[in-house]
Amino acid sequence: MAAPSTSFNCEDFSEFQETLRLMRTIDDRIIHKLNTTLPTVSFEGKVDATETCKQLYDSLMEAHSSRDKAIKTCIAQTSCVVSQLRGEREKDADNLTLIKQLRKEQTKVKLLQSELNVEEVVNDRSIKVFNGCRVHYKPPKSQ
Repeated sequence: MAAPSTSFNCEDFSEFQETLRLMRTIDDRIIHKLNTTLPTVSFEGKVDATETCKQLYDSLMEAHSSRDKAIKTCIAQTSCVVSQLRGEREKDADNLTLIKQLRKEQTKVKLLQSELNVEEVVNDRSIKVFNGCRVHYKPPKSQ
């Protein structure tokens, strides 16, 4: 249930959003995963709940980290493009195509930054649900 291995296209925001949506599958299905992997009282001896919870936690942290890294990488790349376009605009302030491209890239940076906020909400929700697994596994405090 780890995050799918994907490459990121920062150029096309809608494609990037779709990739994030696919990577958030683990968070979307966490309740189902907990319900199907954690043992009920009658099956406690047959399933290693501690190891199951640890694996789920590790998968969650890996997914959260990879999405965060992807978003921040795209923000950095797009910010570089914005800086470059600003420099070009200073040299050619009347170029409408350049101005439109600059606005488009500035909007993309804002959209990517808003994805960081979405990511925070998704991560918080998943961790709250995961807390039901803490009976079996207590993750390290540093995370």
